[in-house]
Amino acid sequence: MIVLFFGDIVGEEATEFLVKRMQQLRDRYRADLVIANAENSAPNGLGTTWWQVDSLLANGVDVITGGNHSWDSEDAVRALDRPEVLRPLNLAPGVPGRGSLTLEVGGTPVTVINLADACAMKSVKAAAGRFVPAFRAWTEATRTGTVIVDYHGDHVLEKQIFARAVDGEAAAVLGTHTHEATLPLHVLPGGTALVTDVGMTGPAGGVQGFGYDVFVSGMHSSGNPFEFGIPRPISGQIVLGAVLLEIEHGKTVRLERLS
Repeated sequence: MIVLFFGDIVGEEATEFLVKRMQQLRDRYRADLVIANAENSAPNGLGTTWWQVDSLLANGVDVITGGNHSWDSEDAVRALDRPEVLRPLNLAPGVPGRGSLTLEVGGTPVTVINLADACAMKSVKAAAGRFVPAFRAWTEATRTGTVIVDYHGDHVLEKQIFARAVDGEAAAVLGTHTHEATLPLHVLPGGTALVTDVGMTGPAGGVQGFGYDVFVSGMHSSGNPFEFGIPRPISGQIVLGAVLLEIEHGKTVRLERLS
């Protein structure tokens, strides 16, 4: 089984870039399953939109994962009604959306699980008071067949420890959220692939794909880079944050970065 995983899609230009190339990428790599994190894909970079979800799914993405921005707009929350659209699983009942999905890929069941760390979720109003530790949610989750985890988090240490804790049970633990691709690619002894951060699929030249002037103005003004809010995604050359996994019998046998 060949799986393509795309890190945080940032903004409208990056979404269109991926949509236009998705079928070519699927054909080139003979992908059986495509997963993309789209929590920053909206035109303003905060959440996603219903039409973007439709476009991604119609053009070759099988599962869309999320993170702390999954509830940033009414449209983003509405998109969570789609069974192919996930948000972090490790939340108590009452938060819109679902955190896992099991689908058939070439006759084989695959479970995709979306998790997040406490740091990534600390300011999410929709999840206030409802955060559950990621490993506890993992132990309680229904997992069938090959298991792939999008771990949306800030902390390198926590992502690496989690991957070690589930080595041999998950085929892959793929980090998202920081938008900075990490160089090392690991296949752990039990067959679990670990990428601390896949990196963003978004415009180069900014701050995590966003324009930087507003952040810098806030820093100069008060020392708070968020004083004037979050700017829109910058316009520029799109970088591809993506990895390819070859999985056999629930274990990763090949892992490489795409660019």
